[in-house]
Amino acid sequence: SLLQSSACDKDIYNVTKDFFFSCFEVDVYAQLLLKLQLLDSEEIFKQKVMELGEKLLPAFNTPTGIPRGVINLGSGTSWSWGWASAGSSILAEFGTLHLEFVHLSELSGNPVFTEKVMNIRKLLNKIEKPHGLYPNFLSPVSGNWVQHHVSIGGLGDSFYEYLIKSFLMSDKTDQEAKKMYYSAMEAIETNLVQKSPAGLTYVAEWRGGILDHKMGHLACFSGGMIGIGADDGPAGQKQHYLDLAAEITHTCHESYSRSATKLGPEAFRFDGGAEATATRLSDRYYILRPEVIESYMYMWRLTHDPKYREWGWEAVEALEKHCRVDAGFSGIRDVYASTVSHDNMQQSFFLSETLKYLYLLFSDDDLLPLEDWVFNTEAHPLPVIRKTCLQEHSNTQNNGQTNLE
Repeated sequence: SLLQSSACDKDIYNVTKDFFFSCFEVDVYAQLLLKLQLLDSEEIFKQKVMELGEKLLPAFNTPTGIPRGVINLGSGTSWSWGWASAGSSILAEFGTLHLEFVHLSELSGNPVFTEKVMNIRKLLNKIEKPHGLYPNFLSPVSGNWVQHHVSIGGLGDSFYEYLIKSFLMSDKTDQEAKKMYYSAMEAIETNLVQKSPAGLTYVAEWRGGILDHKMGHLACFSGGMIGIGADDGPAGQKQHYLDLAAEITHTCHESYSRSATKLGPEAFRFDGGAEATATRLSDRYYILRPEVIESYMYMWRLTHDPKYREWGWEAVEALEKHCRVDAGFSGIRDVYASTVSHDNMQQSFFLSETLKYLYLLFSDDDLLPLEDWVFNTEAHPLPVIRKTCLQEHSNTQNNGQTNLE
């Protein structure tokens, strides 16, 4: 509602034009504009989407075309995160652009946005990958991997998600994205997927060939990701992928059910006798993250097994009991403490993802059906690009009419 008037929209623009953003954490603004563009054909929304997209383009001005991680929207100056090893770019950042940039090209008719992300894909296909895995740090100058740290959780997660979702958003015509996704899945299964002594399936992290037997809450999105990719994998593998998705989702539910609050920790381990529990004090917090509930929603849509709604309701009750505060919801510092300590922060993804996925979990399947919509990494729905829609789009442009309908 804040963007319903052009005056308010201009106020937001005036604040952001001299601000520096992470190039790939502008969802609160950019994705809201993209959603409004889908729902309302007012020209101002198209203009603002285009302005923001164009202001991100200078980040791609590197020797490889791999964008740097941070950009000043006013000056166009970009740089890498100070904590990123050797000035590298992050896999989960430069790999989490495809859906939005392709959609932006569709809205605008300007192919430059699609070209930028296709160039990223071209480089990733060309360079050698250790054991078929994609490390999390890549130099935007040399195009070489900086560290051999692999994770489907933080730093890596949404790259893999965007491969399969690029294929789905293209109405299953993007064969390159499909090939890259299933090749990555084969490497992940071979090198990272593990079974605990108690029989829990988890996805470990990989550090130069040595496994770190932990799984982050962020990695729990992978149950849903593997589930939505089950239909289109190698022949005869559909049930295998559905089973793997269910096993990972079950493990992530266990990380919730084994805590005093029935909410999951930031990371949980499978070594030293631990089974889906946090062993370090620094991993015991919960900040309203959505990834486990995200997988519940996808697995419900795919299987209609009632346990996913039961698990979702357990999460609702836990959120109400332990995270509800006078002004909204708060993260908690220790999921294993029966008396909770709030961190007094309501993260933006709680509204855009956690509550949305809960709502969809308990909604009918014809609300944002998966065959028509793809959710980006912040749970904003983008439409599947049908061939017939592209033809109508082209015909409309040729007739000199607006291309927004």
